[in-house]
Amino acid sequence: MIQSGVINVLKPPGMTSHDVVSFVRRLYGLKRVGHAGTLDPAAAGVLPVFLGTATRLVEYLADADKSYRVEMTFGLATDTGDDTGQVIDRRPYIPPTAVQLQAALLAFIGTSEQIPPMYSAIKIDGKKLYELARAGQIVERKPRKITIEAISLVTATETNIVFDVTCSKGTYIRTLCADIGHILNCLAVMSFLVRMRVGSFRLEQALTLEEIAANPGQAVQAADTVLTHLPARVLSKQQSQAVKNGQSISCGSNGVGLVKMYDWQNNFIGIGREICQVEGQTTLTPVKILNPDR
Repeated sequence: MIQSGVINVLKPPGMTSHDVVSFVRRLYGLKRVGHAGTLDPAAAGVLPVFLGTATRLVEYLADADKSYRVEMTFGLATDTGDDTGQVIDRRPYIPPTAVQLQAALLAFIGTSEQIPPMYSAIKIDGKKLYELARAGQIVERKPRKITIEAISLVTATETNIVFDVTCSKGTYIRTLCADIGHILNCLAVMSFLVRMRVGSFRLEQALTLEEIAANPGQAVQAADTVLTHLPARVLSKQQSQAVKNGQSISCGSNGVGLVKMYDWQNNFIGIGREICQVEGQTTLTPVKILNPDR
């Protein structure tokens, strides 16, 4: 029976991220299941789902950058920022030229501030923004720093465009669409969204719920696949036991920062932090141990 790991799920439109977690929980008979990076119900794409002790690694993938393919439609605004919401405004517009589109998209590359939409899961005074929005309340939201690493136009018509974007955690694509429309002097909403990548988890390798149900064992990846961006350290038997007991050890590496740790038999132990001491020695301190009994 599978007890721990990660599944690269292809979330279909029409399901919430919580619906997907509930499906996986029932399929594997596990209570401890979580996901990294919520997708709106209407959106599709990569949704990494964590099982068992691997849920302790969610935070390390939630901070990873993400890539999306976005369809944006001109001429209207909704209360949610996408085409599932109530239309609150319609205005005629002049279809932007290819040059105008390229300039508008490129204007967002880099770090900037974005005001989160009311229809979001951010909490203010203990209440989620979308709960307040449904009650007819609009509250002031503090802008958040986001980073757009890359953005490029895929196709364009007189009524909509499709573009690809790679961005940091916390970027709201619905708000990005409205902001792009503002630069183009027209209203705009997000009309479809596919998440192509979360960290090292890509759409090409994502599995549908039907594929997962057909072969549950094959669908689960090892927990350490979440940590491809971290360097690996293989420890001796004595060192492995020490870090499992919460002790810091001296190591020969001159690295600094988080590392993934393996025992002398190449079993994944967890995450440690290397700190270079004044004397030139490096200390490896356990941060999160996943397999203390192995």
